[in-house]
Amino acid sequence: MATSPILLILFVILTSTLISVKSNTTTIESTCKTTNYYRLCVSALKSDPRSPTADTKGLAAIMVGVGMTNATATATYLAGNITAAANNTVLKKVLKDCSDKYALAADSLRLTIQDLDDEAYDYAYMHVLAAEDYPNVCRNFFRRVRGLVYPPEIRRREVSLRRICGVVSGILDRLAE
Repeated sequence: MATSPILLILFVILTSTLISVKSNTTTIESTCKTTNYYRLCVSALKSDPRSPTADTKGLAAIMVGVGMTNATATATYLAGNITAAANNTVLKKVLKDCSDKYALAADSLRLTIQDLDDEAYDYAYMHVLAAEDYPNVCRNFFRRVRGLVYPPEIRRREVSLRRICGVVSGILDRLAE
C-alpha cells in the first residue's frame, strides 16, 4: 500500500512543528536558567504567544514588556490612590512622586527595547538597573515621612518589578557573552 503524498507532507509539517516547539521550550528553559528567578521567567515567557518563535533577544524583549506593563500598572494604581488621600497633602505628594518614579521605570524599560534592537547590551543593562531602582526611591519617600506606612500592595508591586528586572538582567548577561 503506497503512502499518500498528502499524508507524507502533513507528517513532515507536524513533525517539524513539534520539533520547533520543543526546541523553543528548550531555548526558554536554558535562557531562564541564567536568571535568578527561573520559575517567573519560564512562566512569563511560556504565557506569551510570541515566545515559541523568539530567539534569546526576543525573549529579553518579551520580559522587558512584562516589566513595562508592571511599572505602568503600578504608576496608574498609585495615581488612582491620590484622590483617596483626600485631606492628607503629604500622602498625596508621596503617592504622586511614587507614581512618577514608576512611570520613569516604564520609560527606562522602553529605552531597553531600543537598546536591544541596537544590540547595545551595556546600555540596555543600565536602563534595566535604573528601572529596578526607581521603586526603591518610592519606598524611601514613605520612609522619610514620619507616620507614613509603606503599603503592602506597593511593596508587592515593587518586589515584582525588581524580580522582572532581575530576569531581564540575567538574559542580557547571556546576550552579552
